[in-house]
Amino acid sequence: MSPAVIPDPHKTQFDILIIGGGLVGAAFAQSLAGSNLSIGLLESRPPTAPSLDAQEWDSRVYAISPANARFLGAAWQAIPAERVAPIHQMDVRGDRPDARLNFDAIAAGRPELGWIIESRQLQYSLWQSLTEQSNLTLITGQLGRALTFDAETANLELADGSTYDARLIVGADGAQSWTRQQAGIDINARPYLQQGVVANFQCEKPHGNVARQWFLPDGILAWLPLPDQRISIVWSCFEEQAKGLLALDFAGFTERVAAAGHHALGQLQLLTAPAGFPLRLMRAQRWVAPRLALIGDAAHNVHPLAGQGVNLGFQDAEELARVLRAREAERDCGELGLLRRYERARQEDTLAMQTVTDSLQKLFNNSSRLLTEVRNTGLQLVENQHWIKRTLMRHAFG
Repeated sequence: MSPAVIPDPHKTQFDILIIGGGLVGAAFAQSLAGSNLSIGLLESRPPTAPSLDAQEWDSRVYAISPANARFLGAAWQAIPAERVAPIHQMDVRGDRPDARLNFDAIAAGRPELGWIIESRQLQYSLWQSLTEQSNLTLITGQLGRALTFDAETANLELADGSTYDARLIVGADGAQSWTRQQAGIDINARPYLQQGVVANFQCEKPHGNVARQWFLPDGILAWLPLPDQRISIVWSCFEEQAKGLLALDFAGFTERVAAAGHHALGQLQLLTAPAGFPLRLMRAQRWVAPRLALIGDAAHNVHPLAGQGVNLGFQDAEELARVLRAREAERDCGELGLLRRYERARQEDTLAMQTVTDSLQKLFNNSSRLLTEVRNTGLQLVENQHWIKRTLMRHAFG
């Protein structure tokens, strides 16, 4: 076996320079391991080792689909099993007792519908895989100062004055993307005037690896299974309600969450302090330009009610990597015509998910009596029409 090639820490010219080493940026870098492309990745704050203490849990969690677990490969397999919870069922309720929709892995012929994983666990596992990647140079501890493009290359200048050249810049630096702003790409954005309130709990009763969700007139509440008898919650609600929830003492907040979920898992015990983050619908007007491609939240985001935000980002990363690997020999990886293949391949799927989640948010988060009947009848219709359920599950599995 030939010895591993150690990346040159002083390298300043790359085929691809990724700005942002979060989940999507790191996954994209990993997906190009073993390719003939030289890659740099800029991340100002690389992750530190997460806690494995059974009492400490990250309140930011993600639902990972089977297709994306396969895409994450070795990084996914390296996560300690005791920090990952499979989803065996999804139980979706409307605001009427008979409005219910259930998805079951066994009925779909699958071992699970997906998994719930803490953000820090997945981020660190991805980062560990990058440290062993021979065609990748990690650039850490610095922020970008300027980004310019010309016919042949893109140039990145960092805050310390150092510069890097690349044939292609990949912006993976999130919803407030500095890369997108430097490229002069505008966005279409609409705030939901909501926050996602998150926290983790110990439960009195076993959750049975069921992901529970309630569509309520004033918000959407999800209880997501964590290992053992723990759950992570996401309560998407309007700003005034979110402020009220976050203003409660821990006992009051815990009781509100338990009551909103009809005490389905008995008494709850708060494990992590609640926190809130603003929600909005956003789409970049362009995802690609000469020598630039945007992926993940830098290109788009969605309402979290379907848990598809990071999954869409991973699918972006996988498709862009596929396009770059499949390009004709010697073809410039920053050529606009090539990058448009990625944009065309991903925009339709992302727009469909944005439309579905946005429509559901509008349908359920209002006080219209007419829409109350429509939304609850709609849940029953999907539950009774097996071909619709199969279609939704095929999309979820990827």
